[in-house]
Amino acid sequence: MGSVSSTRVRRAMLLLGLGVLLSVIGCARRSPGEGEPLAAFVSHLERRLPAHMDRHHVPGVAIALVRGAEVVWAGAYGYSDVEQRRDLSLDALFRVESISKSVTAWGVMTLVERGLLSLEDPVHLHLGAGVRAVEAVGPEVTVARLLSNSAGLPLGPIGEEYAPGDATPSLEEYLAREARLVSEPGSRFIYSNVGYALLELVVEEVTGRDFAEYIREEVLLPLGMYDSTFSWDEALRASLPTGYDLGGTPVPPYVYPVRASGGLLATVRDVARFVAASVVAPGADVDRGLEAVSVRELHAPRVGISGLYGFVADAYGAGHFVEELRDGRRAVWHGGQGHGWMSHFHAVPGTGEGIVILTNSQRSWPLMAEVLTAWARWTGLGPLGMSAITYATTALHFAIGLSALASVWLLLRLVLGIRSGVRRLSPLSRAGLAPRLFQSSLGMTTLAGLTWAAAQPYLFVSSVFPGVTGWAAASFGALAVVLIASACSPARKAPDDRVRA
Repeated sequence: MGSVSSTRVRRAMLLLGLGVLLSVIGCARRSPGEGEPLAAFVSHLERRLPAHMDRHHVPGVAIALVRGAEVVWAGAYGYSDVEQRRDLSLDALFRVESISKSVTAWGVMTLVERGLLSLEDPVHLHLGAGVRAVEAVGPEVTVARLLSNSAGLPLGPIGEEYAPGDATPSLEEYLAREARLVSEPGSRFIYSNVGYALLELVVEEVTGRDFAEYIREEVLLPLGMYDSTFSWDEALRASLPTGYDLGGTPVPPYVYPVRASGGLLATVRDVARFVAASVVAPGADVDRGLEAVSVRELHAPRVGISGLYGFVADAYGAGHFVEELRDGRRAVWHGGQGHGWMSHFHAVPGTGEGIVILTNSQRSWPLMAEVLTAWARWTGLGPLGMSAITYATTALHFAIGLSALASVWLLLRLVLGIRSGVRRLSPLSRAGLAPRLFQSSLGMTTLAGLTWAAAQPYLFVSSVFPGVTGWAAASFGALAVVLIASACSPARKAPDDRVRA
């Protein structure tokens, strides 16, 4: 019996190890290297992207490339609506979510250039006395700190969505409810939608114009972003793909009560035009609505980043994450995630390179990381921070495999031990009590953590690893159960195992 069980265990280990190896080989397939022509990279995308989309269950992807500060290519793949089998087109209007912050920051800099405000101004100087949000912010909350997510304001509510046409809280009502200090201004980075809502109000108070109108006239149109808007109109519905959540469920159109932090609707080519304007070399004769010095202000690191964001970025500037590359160059980027949507752009101002990835799925982070890794190789940038998602996915596959192997091994030992009489069900036995208590505690803690995670309406890790977290939960849960069962079934002492005088 022992020989047979050992053979089975070895076979199981071999199969699981082979599966992990094939996964790693698949991730390591060659992508075009630095210096290869644009056509080679586009061909690579068109060969590999359908497989990425199928593996991660992403229905539609639009990608645009910027080289030499010009939009040189754009492509759309998959479906804008899966049920209707409607193909995604380059004219599709995406919810770009938090890329809105980068565009809002650009709009704030136009006001700085015109002398209507200063980055170091306390924000309350530009808010009317009747605005209740003034009570929540003091003189240390400056325009620059709002732009850099270091003003001490909170993230704000997640998932506060309204059907187009429904009554929504006013901007002032939203801020009166959400604008409060949770940290000392200037002390640390706290990603804050509330801070950008406050900037939205500043734009309206300083200009006397509606935020969406001002940004359209002074930012979007000068950059050639003719199809983009912060304002919902029913005529836009036909151009908007269907969004899909983490479970693949269709998400109907919605709007937020505030716009500056995540309300922009844009095509992939329009976002690429924004990126192209951002990477024009200083001194270039290009009319983009901002001086080169102002663009450099947007990209300058203002606050260091730690925690989860610290894995993919070094600092935050004004509406842009900042990443210092291994060769000393600087990349700037921003992403966005909403209910059924994900977006990302990456740009290197010093080289004129940029990429935009827009999807109508909340399961897109692994796909975007794979595309960015291939793009970084092609442009010679080396590994990007976002590549960590690809590496972490591979590591998680290893962890799942090891957990499954451990579960199979421990379960076979337990079953064979009970059948042969070597082990018995005796939770209260004092034999090996300390290691058994540790083992059972580890198992129960794991089960408690998995139960808590399953009860959450949204879990960040599920967005980062949407295709893996289910397998990980099953594998770790099975191991936890086997650990508890093993702890409750200690080995019997052998008949001659007694203390001798």
